[in-house]
Amino acid sequence: MAQQDVLVVGFGAVGAIYAYSLYRSDQVRLTVVARGNYALIQNHGMFIKSRRFGNIEAWKPDRVVDSVSSATDRQYSHVILATKCVPEVITTPEILKPLLSPPYSDRYEQPVYVLLQNGLNIEVDLYRAIESLGKSQKPKIINTGVYVFANLIAPNVVEHGPFARLDIGVYRPNDYTTIINSPVEQQTLDQFKDLFYKVDITIYPEIQRKKFAKNILNIAYAGCACLTRYSLTSLYRPPPTDTPYEPYLEPATADRVNLYTQKWVKDILNECVSLGRALGFPDSDDGLPSSIVENSIKATQRNYSGPDSNHYPSTLLDIEKGAPIEVEVIWGEAVRLANERNVEVPRIEMAYALLLLVQNQILREKNHPSQAFAK
Repeated sequence: MAQQDVLVVGFGAVGAIYAYSLYRSDQVRLTVVARGNYALIQNHGMFIKSRRFGNIEAWKPDRVVDSVSSATDRQYSHVILATKCVPEVITTPEILKPLLSPPYSDRYEQPVYVLLQNGLNIEVDLYRAIESLGKSQKPKIINTGVYVFANLIAPNVVEHGPFARLDIGVYRPNDYTTIINSPVEQQTLDQFKDLFYKVDITIYPEIQRKKFAKNILNIAYAGCACLTRYSLTSLYRPPPTDTPYEPYLEPATADRVNLYTQKWVKDILNECVSLGRALGFPDSDDGLPSSIVENSIKATQRNYSGPDSNHYPSTLLDIEKGAPIEVEVIWGEAVRLANERNVEVPRIEMAYALLLLVQNQILREKNHPSQAFAK
């Protein structure tokens, strides 16, 4: 099979891990848009410390460019967006504008777009932008549930755990209940799945429920970490015995944390499940099982209780770096969907309300850096 040209936009932790997998498959000529870290990647490459792929030093894709505009010289089979979705800062159509406007849109066919992003309803504005081009072919968008413990610990250094998983499915506007892929949809998903090396990929005929399930974890666990400014090891990890580490659950008030904080996590998970039911997701393994609450608590406790647990939710890292967070697409969209369906979600609303203020102040310092001295 001839190699396909694939464009990855965004070369942070998530973009780097999945770009490396594409590169290793030998089925792809890989172009990567690295914006903030372009010079470092161009001169020194990316360093990946991975429990799945091993230690990779000074790796470079086939081509690295510093903007989407610089990548508009060829037809792509797939364009993979691995940036954070923060529409109040920049929308997806704005990021991809060089591909969604002439001369590119006149000269080339629109590719399959793939969103490696957190959040709900993140496909809507991209779908409309492609549709507005007036092409005969319907827009093709693959949405994903991304499960990867990866952090960018330096602009060209990624630390990655043992997981590299993608749940994938086609986006259908305003459709949460179609559970059979058409032959064209299935072919689109199969072709994308075959491009990767050592990634666990599952195709789902209805991706929104899987995307929603991933967003539940972000609402609860990233929400807890961002509101407290501590990683989840502070909630689940016991005190050290031999080898020192931090943070951990301090015994002095552990009983109250277990009673109230862990109950808050469970309650917010249950609010999410109630919203999922209102969206039409059934209580079944191929829908949104109620067991997701207990299962996610057990899995998170297992993942964050070990002495070598060092993963931070990326949203917490963004706050610490002063970078805008995905507050609208993770928490805000859940609140809006709940309001439309008259579902009460007071804990999600509280998290959204407080994180809105966090985002507001991040944007204040970003937009008015000369005033940052007052911090």
